[in-house]
Amino acid sequence: MRFDLTTLNLVLAIADTRSITRGAERENIALAAASKRLSDLETRLGVALFERRARGVEATEAGRALVRHVRGLHASLHALESEVVEFSRGIKGHLRVASNAGAISECLPADLAAFSQAHGQIRISLEDLTSAEVQAAVAEGRADVGIFVAPLLEGRLTLRSYRRATLSVIVPAGHALARRRSLRFEELLDHDIVGLHHGAAADDLMRAEAEGRGRTLKARLQVRGFDAIAQLVEAGLGVAVMPTAVARRFAQIFAIRVLALAEPWAEREYLLAVRTQERLPTVVQRFVDALCPPDSTASPAAERPAP
Repeated sequence: MRFDLTTLNLVLAIADTRSITRGAERENIALAAASKRLSDLETRLGVALFERRARGVEATEAGRALVRHVRGLHASLHALESEVVEFSRGIKGHLRVASNAGAISECLPADLAAFSQAHGQIRISLEDLTSAEVQAAVAEGRADVGIFVAPLLEGRLTLRSYRRATLSVIVPAGHALARRRSLRFEELLDHDIVGLHHGAAADDLMRAEAEGRGRTLKARLQVRGFDAIAQLVEAGLGVAVMPTAVARRFAQIFAIRVLALAEPWAEREYLLAVRTQERLPTVVQRFVDALCPPDSTASPAAERPAP
């Protein structure tokens, strides 16, 4: 079945405006012609895309699904246009990388810089997402490469092991726990926790660990960015868990102490993912091989199929 872009844009406009009349006006199509285009499309698909109501129209479930695909098509067309135009400026490729905050803070910047220096004609864009969002972005084609931590939620990805790292605890310099060298997670549950926004892998992990102990995580403050976490901990507003390398860096700036987190799950692995396909684009393959040698397979735990 073939679709024309004019009709698809009309569907998107109707969904956005909740009106066939206003949608037609936005796309500069006569109302009668717009109604016929919509009717013909619904007939070809065999489903209603909109429910007609007294105050306008509402997309059906099928209509919402089509709108999602149209938005994805627009994003792809925009990326296509941007990438093709860049060839006239000497750019020979565009690499879209999505990563969770931990990898961006710990290890990814140096690798991106090294790759950029070796491949100056490849433009790299980087987006900071949660681990779940990273996986979805790669699986849906919105990112070429993703870096995240388990659990694996997507079955459409091919994985390599990127880096191994640990989580540590940070507490205010004058805190009752500040003289300890290490802590069990159970000991943190009596204190207010400063953490990343809901949906971040570390936040989800700590909530699950607390629930497994029959406890509730006192996540009083949730912010975006490890620097904000460190400042809030320094101010005495709670304790936090963050990547060890990041914690040690902030300990040189803020009045905080870094303590080892004595839990098996404090050891974690950053995974590099691409969408499973027979052959990767050359630019993507170069990047993957640069960051992860071909023999760097993911751990058995990470390779479990998505639920």
